[in-house]
Amino acid sequence: MRLADACAIHTGYTARGRLEPTAAGGVLAIQLRDISPEGLVDPDRLTRVQLEDLADRYFVRAGDVVFRSRGERNTASALDERLQEPALAVLPLMVLRPNLDVVTPQYLAWAINQPPAQRHFDVAARGTNIRMIPRSSLDDLELDVPDIETQRRIVAVDALAERERELSQLAAEARRKMMSLILVERASRMRTRTRKGKTPQ
Repeated sequence: MRLADACAIHTGYTARGRLEPTAAGGVLAIQLRDISPEGLVDPDRLTRVQLEDLADRYFVRAGDVVFRSRGERNTASALDERLQEPALAVLPLMVLRPNLDVVTPQYLAWAINQPPAQRHFDVAARGTNIRMIPRSSLDDLELDVPDIETQRRIVAVDALAERERELSQLAAEARRKMMSLILVERASRMRTRTRKGKTPQ
């Protein structure tokens, strides 16, 4: 299924200059820098900007997906219920509004982030200094879209696999620190024995 048939696609808001944070009022804004390397958006870290007369198509809500159309990582992020008010999506972010009868936001983001879709973007990418993905490439992206229940299962299994990876990394780091402590203690004991004129064992 073409991405354009699974969701509505809009470009983000084009800022005329630097968006300066405002101390009060204004609207929440999601910029490229607000997306973590893991593809997460923390609403508590978003800044507010003072802008007027903005079209609704530029605003994202929980259940929408934002896509990074510029830079080395052209990935998608699904916005969850933590986003409790509309936020302005700023270019180079693209706004994807999934047809919920066809695809879930989480599966849509997952599918875009998988190797087949990323290879599609590799072929379509433009620019020499800054990699850019044209809108037409998004429209024509072909995705495998199973039934909704299967989509939910795929996303759940992927989340478990990611959690397992994170725990494995934490366990490996803990083992490394423990081994370092053991080796430091061993070295200290050997130094003490040497100073006392004893042969290290």
